[in-house]
Amino acid sequence: MATRVIGAAGLARDLGNWRDPEGGAEASERRPHRPAYLALAEAVRLLIHDGRAPLGVALPSERDLAATLGVSRTTITSTYSLLREHGYLISRQGSRSTVALPPAVPHDGTKPARGIMALMAQPEVPTIDMTYASMSAPPQMQEAYTLALQGLPAFLGTHGMDPVGVLALREAVARRFTARGLPTDPDQILITLGAQHGLRLLLNVLTAPAARVLIEHPSYPNAIEAIRDVGARPVPVPLRPEHPQAGWDLDGIRSTARQTAASLAYLVPDFNNPTGLLLDAEGRAELTAIARDTRMTIVIDESMADLNVSGAEMPPPVAAFAKGQEIITIGSASKSFWGGLRVGWIRTHQSLITKLLGIRATVDLGTPVMDQLATVHLLENADAILEHRVELLRSQRATLLTALAEELPDWHVVPGAGGMSVWTQLPAPVSTAMAATAPNHGVLLAAGPRFGVQGAFERFLRLPYTHSESDLRLAVKAVAATYESLTPRAADPLQPLTCY
Repeated sequence: MATRVIGAAGLARDLGNWRDPEGGAEASERRPHRPAYLALAEAVRLLIHDGRAPLGVALPSERDLAATLGVSRTTITSTYSLLREHGYLISRQGSRSTVALPPAVPHDGTKPARGIMALMAQPEVPTIDMTYASMSAPPQMQEAYTLALQGLPAFLGTHGMDPVGVLALREAVARRFTARGLPTDPDQILITLGAQHGLRLLLNVLTAPAARVLIEHPSYPNAIEAIRDVGARPVPVPLRPEHPQAGWDLDGIRSTARQTAASLAYLVPDFNNPTGLLLDAEGRAELTAIARDTRMTIVIDESMADLNVSGAEMPPPVAAFAKGQEIITIGSASKSFWGGLRVGWIRTHQSLITKLLGIRATVDLGTPVMDQLATVHLLENADAILEHRVELLRSQRATLLTALAEELPDWHVVPGAGGMSVWTQLPAPVSTAMAATAPNHGVLLAAGPRFGVQGAFERFLRLPYTHSESDLRLAVKAVAATYESLTPRAADPLQPLTCY
C-alpha cells in the first residue's frame, strides 16, 4: 500500500509562523541568531508531538517544501537531517522520509493505573481524579429504577434475554432520533451495553485484521484500543480547532481515505472527546458525501450529543444527510444520565443488525431488562433532566476556565462547544511526566498521548469539568504545581530537539 504523504501546502499551513512562533521583539531578542533550519526542525517536532504530523506519514519532498516555504533547499535538507539525527524521521533507500518518534519517547502515554500506583505510595495526599469525564447520577435515577421495577413483572414470564432490545426502549430511542430530524423506525435500533460495546460489535463485523480505520486525532482512548484489539489499524487525521470547518479537516479525511483505502471510520462530531468540538451542518453534509465518494462506512459516536454546554445551535444528526447506508450511529445513556447505566444503541439498517446479532451471540445475550426499562423513563423525561445537568456543566466549565487562566495563563485552552472536558496545550511536551508526577501534588491526570496514537499529544492534557467547582479550583492548583515542578528543565527554547 502506498505511503501517506503530507502535502507541502498542508504542512506549511500547520507550521504557521514557524520562524518566530512566539512573535514580537521580545522573542527576537531571546533568539537573535537562531538558524532557520533549527526553527523549522523545532516546529516540525512539535507537530509530531501534537499528532498533527501522524507517525508513518511521509513529509513533502525537499524541493516542494522549500518552494512552498520560500526557503533554500539547503535549509530543508538541514532540517530533515536534524530531525533524522534525533529520531523524528526515518529514511529508507528509494523512499520518502517518514515521521517517527525517538525510542526515548513513550508510545502509549500514561494509563490511569500508573497514577493510581503512585497515589498508593502517597496515601496521605488528598487527590482529585481528573482521569475520567463522567457525572454522578441525577436525582431522577432512583425514580427511574423504581418505575422499572414496577414494569418488570411483564417480562418475568419470559426468558428475559432479548439481544435486540426491549421494544419500548427501541421506540423511545427512535422517537429521539426522529425529533432531531432523522426519521427512525424501532427496527433500525439495536440496544447494546453502551456505545463502547456497540462499537466493538461493529468492528467485529465490519473490519478484518490489518484493516485501516480512520479516526480523528485526538480521539476517545477506549475506541482506539478497541480498533487495535480487533487487529485493525487506527489511521489518524488531525483535528485543527482553528480550521474553518469547526476543527475537522474534511479535505484531509477525503485524501486519507483514498490514500489508505480505509473502508471504515470512527468519528465523534457531536462534542468530540476530548476537545468538545462540534461539526456544523455544512460539514456533516460534506462528510457524508466523502463517505459515498470513497465507499467508506462512518461510525458516528453520539455519546456526548446531549451535552451542549455552549448553547450552540445543534445541527441534525450526521445520518440525516446520508443517501444510503454509509452512516452508522451509536449512542449511549451513560454520558447523558449516569456512567453506571450501561445502556447504548446502534442505529443502522436491518441487514447489518442481523449480522450484529450473529456476532453478539458469541459475546453476550442481551442488555439487562431493568436497565432498559429505567432508560425508557429517563428518555421520556430527558429534556428536564438534561437542562439541569447541562447548566451544572456550564457553571463548572466556567470555573475551570477561570482557574486555568489565573494559574496557568501561558496554557492554550480549547473550550469546545460541549461535552465534559477541555483540551489544553502546554508550552512544553511534558504531559506524560505530569501524569506520573501529579499524584504527589494531589491530582490524577490522563496524559495527552492516551488520546492519540504512537506517542502524539505530549503537549496536551484533557481536563474534565465534571467535578464540583471547589474541587476544580483545587485540581488546577495541583496541576499548576505539577507543571512548575517539571518545566525548569523544559523551558530553554534553544534546546529544540531534547526529548522529555
